[in-house]
Amino acid sequence: MSKILIIEDDLSIGEMMSIYLYEEGYQVMRAETGRQGEVLFRDFEPDVIVLDIMLPDVDGIQLCTDFRNSSTIPILMVSAKNEVSDRVKGLQTGADDYLCKPFSMRELSARIQALLRRSHAFPPPVQTTDTNEQVVHLDLEKRCLFVHSKVIETTFSEFEIMKLFWQNQGRVYSREELLNRVRGFDSYVTERAIDVHIANLRKKIEADPKEPKYIKTVWGVGYKFLLT
Repeated sequence: MSKILIIEDDLSIGEMMSIYLYEEGYQVMRAETGRQGEVLFRDFEPDVIVLDIMLPDVDGIQLCTDFRNSSTIPILMVSAKNEVSDRVKGLQTGADDYLCKPFSMRELSARIQALLRRSHAFPPPVQTTDTNEQVVHLDLEKRCLFVHSKVIETTFSEFEIMKLFWQNQGRVYSREELLNRVRGFDSYVTERAIDVHIANLRKKIEADPKEPKYIKTVWGVGYKFLLT
């Protein structure tokens, strides 16, 4: 039974999500404040976090950043803020998906299922020297990204993009193709989200993100990955 942590201060929305997900077979815990969410994050050890941006005691964006700095647990951000800039900011802080209010419980469940599919059997990153001598290496079995033999933490969406690149080196992918890969179903996000993920990956694997060696932009088409 997968465990879902809901951090939502709106009592009616929080209760509705909790009841629906419980009836869907999830183990659910809900926090009404960010501080309560931090405690449950440590004690409950959720598989997915559903995080509202606007909380009464802490900034949801900052809370997302704090979670991402210490964990790779998938985060689904929910908010009444539906501007493109708000969604991009949420993804930039480490959220794996962004759901605008109001939303249906069916869509909430579908997005959680998609996050769980992509996170299946995802172990915590473990430092290891059992990699090849390549500067960039992807261990698909352990779902770990290595740069100079050091484990680099990624979000689930970032890893899925790297996995696709790794298995199809040299192939050019459009933003739409990459978006379909990381979402798995129709999602109310723009292709700008892919640019954000690419920018974050370049910061993690490139010596100079402004002059990328591995993740290349193919102008007017999309992106490709090459080791050499």
